[in-house]
Amino acid sequence: MGLSLQKGQSLSLTKQNGESLTHVRLGLGWDSAVPAKKGFFGPKTVEIDLDASAILFDGRGQHLDTVFYNQLTSKDGSIRHTGDNLTGEGEGDDETLLVNLPAVSPAVAHIVFVITSYSQQTFDMVQNAFCRVLDDSVPASPEVARYDLTESGRYTAMVMSKLTRNGNTWTFQAIGAPANGRTPTDVLGAAAAAI
Repeated sequence: MGLSLQKGQSLSLTKQNGESLTHVRLGLGWDSAVPAKKGFFGPKTVEIDLDASAILFDGRGQHLDTVFYNQLTSKDGSIRHTGDNLTGEGEGDDETLLVNLPAVSPAVAHIVFVITSYSQQTFDMVQNAFCRVLDDSVPASPEVARYDLTESGRYTAMVMSKLTRNGNTWTFQAIGAPANGRTPTDVLGAAAAAI
């Protein structure tokens, strides 16, 4: 189990031996908070379709690239979205982004991770939302850090966390800032405000 972060806390992605993490997996998950509906064959869970995205900025806060359900790989090939989960059902990560940190373009200073609701479902319909970083450079991909979202409300997006470059190392920070938007383009301003 990784370090549990509170909103606003950050953690250097440098190992105890001084080496920097090279390959990380960012997992995002959530569950429906809406009571199951009665169905012909028993209770039917209400599906929650949220979308995880990575928005890349330079040091001046200029938007450079976005990795999301319609562009699964960053322009430099360093970040890959593993696919869209349409229901939020199941244990563990609902959507995952793989980041090869040494391959991230030198122009990128910040990678902001957001969740948006294309179907306009709001976060008061969501429970157990989390964001976690795993060390993907070693077998079994141990969890390094985790941020469990405690807020809920009538907003349709959330700026969850960010990675910030500090020379050759990266820092992960829990953000948890509510926003509104159906797509990552709709929350560019909120993501830029978090850097």
